[in-house]
Amino acid sequence: MQDQDTRTTHFGFRTVAEEDKAGMVHGVFTRVASRYDLMNDLMSAGVHRLWKDAMMDWLAPRAGQRLLDVAGGTGDIAFRFLGRAPEARATVLDMTESMLIEGRKRAEAENLSDRLDWVVGDAMALPFADNTFDVYTISFGIRNVTRIPDALSEAYRVLKPGGRIMVLEFSQLPNPGLQWAYDRYSFNVIPALGQIVAGDRDSYQYLVESIRKFPDQDSFAAMIRKAGFEQVKYRNLTMGVAALHSGWKI
Repeated sequence: MQDQDTRTTHFGFRTVAEEDKAGMVHGVFTRVASRYDLMNDLMSAGVHRLWKDAMMDWLAPRAGQRLLDVAGGTGDIAFRFLGRAPEARATVLDMTESMLIEGRKRAEAENLSDRLDWVVGDAMALPFADNTFDVYTISFGIRNVTRIPDALSEAYRVLKPGGRIMVLEFSQLPNPGLQWAYDRYSFNVIPALGQIVAGDRDSYQYLVESIRKFPDQDSFAAMIRKAGFEQVKYRNLTMGVAALHSGWKI
C-alpha cells in the first residue's frame, strides 16, 4: 500500500516522488553538460542569445552590484552581467557540478576569475546569508526545481532590500495555433536532435515536457508575488516562446 504522506511532483509528464526529482534532474544535466551550449544554439537557432541579451537590457547591471545566478550552468548570464557592470561580482550556483566544470573551461571564466565564484548548491536551500545579493537571476532553470515556491522564497531571503529577481524561462504562446505548431516542433525535432548531437534522446524529451508543465506567464507572476516580491512584471520574448519575469524586494 502506498504511503499516503508521500508527496509527488512532475518529472516531465511523469508523476514522481518529490524526494526523487532532484536526483533525476541532476542526472539529466550531468548527461548533457558537455553538449549543453551547443544544443541551446541548435534548438533555438541561436535565439537564446538574444533572449539573454534582452534580459541584461531590462536588468541594466550596475557597477559594484553582487549577482547570484541560480541554475547558472555554464555561466552565460554571469558573463553577460559582469561584462556590463564594472567592479561587480557574480556567483554561479548549480546543483550539477559537471555543468559548472564546463563553465569554468570557457575563456570568459578565466578572464573574469577575480570577480566570479562557482558554487554547487540547491535553489531550495541556498548556502548564503540573508540580505546578501543585489540581483538574483535564474535562466531556464526554475522549471526544473522540485518546489518552485521554495526557490522563490529563498531568492527573496538572500536578496538585499531593494534587490531584484529576474527569471528567464520558456513559457506559453497566447495564440493556440502558434502553440500547436511550436509543440509539434518541440516534441518531434528537439528529442531527435538530442539523440544526434548529445546521444541522449530521453533527457531532451524530459526538457520539452518540463516546458509544457511550467505555469503560464500570469500564473508564474502570481507565484513571484506570493513569495513577497512587488512590482512584478513580465515581458514575452518571441511571441511568448520565452518570457522574462521581474520583481523587487521592497
